Amino acid sequence: MRYFVIKAEKVTKKYSHRPGIENITFEVEPGEIFGLLGNDHAGKSTLVSLLAGYFRPNSGHLMVFGLDSQRESRQIRERSGFFPGNYPAPSRHTVAELLRSQGHQPGGMLWTDIQKLTDQLDLDLAQPAATLSSHDRQVFDLLQAFIPRPELLVLDEPTYELKPAIQDVFYRLISEARQDGRTVFLTSRSLAEMERICDRVAIMHRGKLVAVERGIQLRSRAIRVVEMRFADSISKDGFADIPNIRNLTIEGNKLRCVLQGEPDRLIKTACQHHITDLLSTQPSLEQVLADTYGIKTI
Repeated sequence: MRYFVIKAEKVTKKYSHRPGIENITFEVEPGEIFGLLGNDHAGKSTLVSLLAGYFRPNSGHLMVFGLDSQRESRQIRERSGFFPGNYPAPSRHTVAELLRSQGHQPGGMLWTDIQKLTDQLDLDLAQPAATLSSHDRQVFDLLQAFIPRPELLVLDEPTYELKPAIQDVFYRLISEARQDGRTVFLTSRSLAEMERICDRVAIMHRGKLVAVERGIQLRSRAIRVVEMRFADSISKDGFADIPNIRNLTIEGNKLRCVLQGEPDRLIKTACQHHITDLLSTQPSLEQVLADTYGIKTI
């Protein structure tokens, strides 16, 4: 029988006061980065709580390492790193004291590596953890999930509202975990983040699974709104024949279009002129759900 680190079969969790998840089925391969993409109330945090064994599904089966997520949750947590996680209350202890306690586990990060990371993450090891800002507390809690170097990382919107430079450090840690053969399951509301780091992505909307896509498929279908400004006025000649752009408008020296997939041909055509400015923006997740999957979010 094929082994999966996570296997969900028709999992449903209902709440009396808010939506849950319905009939969710997916598998996570060993050593892959698996993303769960969705807006608020999509069901992302519900799935993370089920994986941690905090709740029992109303129906279906959820297995982690071949173990029942609810009955054998303690064994699962011993082999996993969770964010958010049940880490010690900061109290009077310093950042260094609490991180040292995490690093003492067999197979965990060396203290010298932890020190390098805290420097990159701009965490003061001597600071009492109770006095950390909300941003730094998020960084501190997230780092604790990585320090034991667990077989599985389960991260619920780990980089949301983090500074870009700090995000890059955690993206590197996630990539390194994959290189080590460990598995990462993370949720996000950012399509760009999912495209950047995930091998596969499950897209959820209002508690239901819309699709499971490979990261390369997401990138090949990625939609961008592109605006360019040129030194001189331009015509549509050349641009109108580009197959993966639509809604092309040109006014004098300004071009605007919607680009789907790789920008290679658009860039090469534009480079025949003197480009003075370029702006590329990603549409909202709601627009992507509507344009790509035909789902109305309102």
